[in-house]
This record gives sequence, C-alpha cells and structure tokens, in this order.
Amino acid sequence: MNRFTLAASRRGFGAICLVAGAVALSAACSSASTPGPSPSAVGGSGAASPTPTASAGGGASAGASDTAQAGGGAGGSGGATTAAGGHPAGANTCLVRYLHGDIGQVGAAAGSEYVTITFKNLNNQPCTLYGYPGVSAGNGTPVNQVGQPANRNNAVSPTVVTLAPGGYAYTTLQIANALNYPTATCKPASTSWLLVYPPNTSNLLYVPYDTKVCTTSTVNLSIQAVRPGKGGA
Repeated sequence: MNRFTLAASRRGFGAICLVAGAVALSAACSSASTPGPSPSAVGGSGAASPTPTASAGGGASAGASDTAQAGGGAGGSGGATTAAGGHPAGANTCLVRYLHGDIGQVGAAAGSEYVTITFKNLNNQPCTLYGYPGVSAGNGTPVNQVGQPANRNNAVSPTVVTLAPGGYAYTTLQIANALNYPTATCKPASTSWLLVYPPNTSNLLYVPYDTKVCTTSTVNLSIQAVRPGKGGA
C-alpha cells in the first residue's frame, strides 16, 4: 500500500469514528433529556394502588378471637377482666372454641325457673373460669337478642374454677315469670335460645332453651357466678 492510499484510509477511518461519536453523543443527550415517570404515577391513588382497609371497626373477623372483655356484649352481665375477688382473666382462661355449653338441671320455685347452664372443657389442657357469664335470650335465624341481658345475682361468691380436660363448670340462671309483670311494662315474648358469654370471653355460645322474657327495659333474668361441676345435672 502506498502512502497516498494509507492516508486515504486513515481519513476514512477518522470520518467513521467521528460519525459514530456523534451518534453516541446524540443518544446520550436524548436519554438525559427524557423525563422519567412522575412520582404520582408510582404507587399513586389509582385503581392499581392497594388501599389499606380499616380493621378497628370489628365486623365478623373481630369477634373471632377469645379476648377478655369487661362488658359481655349481648349478655351484658359478662365477667369483667378483673372481677369482685380481684382475680384477673389469665392466659389460661377457657377459650370459647374449646367449650361446650348445655342445659343441665331445671327447677321452679316462687314464680321463677332456675336453669343450670353447664360448660364442658373440650380441650386436652386444663383451663379456668372466674366470675359471671353474660347471658341473654334470643330468637330467629340468625339468632338475635331479645330483651335485656341478665343482671348479676350475688348469691354465689366468685371463685376460680379449674376445668380439667373433659371437666365441667356451671352457673344458675334465674328466670322470673314474665307474666308476673304488668304487660305494659314487660311486653313478654317467647324465645328459643340463650346467648351465653363464658366469663372473661368475647365469643358466644348458643344454647337452645325455650322461655319468655320482657322486651322492655324490665329485666327478668339474673345469673350467678360459675361453680365447679355440673350442678346436680
């Protein structure tokens, strides 16, 4: 190759390099000047963005856990977190999902019926109950509360009751005859269920039982603290 040919080749190679450099520079400038997605387009409030749901309101899932409560819900006489004897609801409080509620002995005296409500521990671990269940009457499908929850009857002092696996505790519900009250102040209605909150729990046991209760502010139910055993059932 002579020197003229070599010089021409060098000039051609230099031109190619210049063109390639210009293309690269143009691409780099174009990339730098193209705006990215705006912050509002990433995780914004559009349909694709997940929206947190409020859990504080309760709903069906809120009643699933067996937590201690003071009020007793529909059965407003439910045992408080710390009851009269000063025994707090402990970690070994019987959970409703491991309790079976039933009707035991039923008797009548002095214008009232006395209904034994039993609690059986279905778990393979012992648990405890202390204080007053929350009890009210109910009707319908689904079952709805009718009338007021039972008042507390202090005839029995609260004591800690330990239920062994398969063991029992019981309480006595007094139901005064609704027909003994003036119709205008009682407005009695027939019911077919007892809605029972075991002490220091927030979930219900539905126990079938037919009775009559007042549907006004008059209360014809009263409940005693739990005791060990089946209550003579």
